[in-house]
Amino acid sequence: MQRVRHYILEVALLAAVILVSVGGFWNIYFGTDADPQPHHHLHLATVFIWMSLLLAQLILIMRRSYQAHRKIGLAVLIAGPLLVATTAMLAVRSAQKGAASGEGDFMIVQNTMATLELGLLIFLAFLLKNRRKLHGSLLLSTTIVFMGIALFFALTSFVPPFRTGSFDPTFDGFQLAGTAGQVTCLAVGFLFFIRDPKNGWPFLAAGFCFPFNDAIYSLLTSFGLINPLTDIVGSMSQPLTFIAIFALLFSLLAATALPRRARISGSPVHIERPAA
Repeated sequence: MQRVRHYILEVALLAAVILVSVGGFWNIYFGTDADPQPHHHLHLATVFIWMSLLLAQLILIMRRSYQAHRKIGLAVLIAGPLLVATTAMLAVRSAQKGAASGEGDFMIVQNTMATLELGLLIFLAFLLKNRRKLHGSLLLSTTIVFMGIALFFALTSFVPPFRTGSFDPTFDGFQLAGTAGQVTCLAVGFLFFIRDPKNGWPFLAAGFCFPFNDAIYSLLTSFGLINPLTDIVGSMSQPLTFIAIFALLFSLLAATALPRRARISGSPVHIERPAA
């Protein structure tokens, strides 16, 4: 029980993100116009495999089952690149859809940058694997990225004012939902950072990704570069993008995270609570 209390914030974060993610996917599978496609199934599977892996690792740490923790941790070598590759492929698909419709892709910057930021967090987690608490924070902070995106779709699906903007007719409901998601992510990030600035900064960094991406969007918009960016991303092949991103990140993780001797005997992957 003592160890459970030590990890209460981590457990609460994972539980909240899983719940919000269910809400984010709800309309795709159970909404009035539900029409799930293969890419939705793939995205759903990779997201929940990742969440389940993080939750399983956290539970094993709380139970002091370190041997099982190390063995299951090796799955991150596959799950991490699979997650990022799927996110990249969906970003390409969204850009292609926006370009074909002629309406553009208002999510082009968030989709593209979220892919890069997700990959960076996972790569840094392996690069800094010997600093176990920071390593764990980097892996767990990836949930902040999913929380921000899922919260946007959950709010616009289940809370009418965020869809219609009826809170204030001068603001668009989608914008309000995006702002609510960003504020929530920043609040969670600050909570973890305040508890342990040395090891909790990845949560805060992940929370700042969304306003940072919005700033990039505004900058590109001012220079008229959103449509060119959409065209560039949309011109990529979805299968080739998936393969290239998976191979690149897998190679980086294997080369960076696994010492030569561990490539034969296996290497531990730890998720540890940031120091209180």
